[in-house]
This record gives sequence, structure tokens and C-alpha cells, in this order.
Amino acid sequence: MSYKRILLKLSGEALMGNKQFGIDNDRIAIYAKEIKEVVETGVQVAIVIGGGNIFRGIQAVEGGMERTQGDYMGMLATVINSMALQAALEAINVETRLQTAIEMKEIAEPFIKRKAVRHLEKGRVVIFGAGTGNPFFTTDTAASLRAVEIEADVILKGTRVDGIYTADPEKDATATKYATVTFEEVYQKGLSVMDMTAFTLCNENKLPIIVFDMNTPGNLKKVIAKDSKIGTLVEF
Repeated sequence: MSYKRILLKLSGEALMGNKQFGIDNDRIAIYAKEIKEVVETGVQVAIVIGGGNIFRGIQAVEGGMERTQGDYMGMLATVINSMALQAALEAINVETRLQTAIEMKEIAEPFIKRKAVRHLEKGRVVIFGAGTGNPFFTTDTAASLRAVEIEADVILKGTRVDGIYTADPEKDATATKYATVTFEEVYQKGLSVMDMTAFTLCNENKLPIIVFDMNTPGNLKKVIAKDSKIGTLVEF
């Protein structure tokens, strides 16, 4: 048995592929194919993408820019990524809608919960761009907020590692992976899953999170099966 409605969170950096900056067309085409396979199973798919491959607000602050300005620039970067993924999906005949938290009617619908849900019910992929529309909030928080609003069954956080570990597996060879972990254990052990605002929002609304490796072909389709052993499930 699989989830009925999911929210897939992708990092902007994931879209770079092997590049140092911007969007790797091959990588985004692979992601589009993986998403199409899930849509064809009847699962309703919503997506939030970060913008770190183009611009990160926090880096602007470090360079002396005012935080609010930097964060809005970061939101626009997420819209560029969202448009790129939309184009890749539509190129393989997956119907999509892009909704943004900042109004830009020439290229996207404004975020309206009822319209988003209706699109999902009709089998369209809905991509949410521009974060929450507010500075000081990450795209992780935007993903958590939108997932709660559309009543998703789970957040799937696609990363370049295959789950949550006791330590950073890229730095510590002795790090071991959790198959499942509770929200309370994440707090107690200081594990890195999402920023605390996003994570707490999921906890308060009883929304499970699965962290998995999006770059392994077939993983997305496997992880939507509730009995899947892919990634790490954060549960209650």
C-alpha cells in the first residue's frame, strides 16, 4: 500500500548535478522521469524546491546585504528552479501547475490551497515556489507548511544521502544509519533532518518525514510504498 498524497522536498543544490552552479539539464530530466513514474501509480505529488544552486539569502547576509532583501532574492531563485522542473515534466507529458507565494501572474498561479488540492485530485503535479513568501523562513519550512495545508500523508526529503545517520556519513566512516527514528529522538540527539521551525511544524501536525537518496534511480517510486526500507522514517 502506498501513500495517497506526498510532498517531495528537493534541494536546489541537487539540481546542479556535477556542475558548480545553476541547473544540470540531465539531472532535472532524470528527476522528472522519476516523478512521472510515481504520478502514473496514482499518487498525488506536490513539490517544493530550494534555490541554493542559484542564490542563498544567508550568503548574501554574510556579504553585507540586508537579510530581508537576500531572502526575497532566494525566493526568486526557487521560482527559477520550479519553472525548470515544470518544463522538464511537461516535456514528458506530465501535467503540472506552478503556484507561488509571491504573486507573479504572468508565469504562475498564486498559492490558493483549494486550487492546489483540486489540481492534485485531477492528477496534476503541483509545484510550490517562492518559499512561504516571507523572509526568515527556509524552503524546508515552506515544504512543511504546504504539506500541512494540503493534508499530505508524508514529506519525502530527497537528498544525496540515503537517510539519517548518527553522524555525517561523508565525514565519519563509523556513522550508522537509522531505519526509523522518532521526533523526540531527533530533538534529544540533535540529529540533522530539517531546520527546527520546519521540523517542529511537522511534529505538531503529526506529519511523518522520510529522508532518502533521490539520486539513486527508482528510489522515489520505492519510497512511496509504506513498507519500503528506503531511507529513514521519522515517526511518532
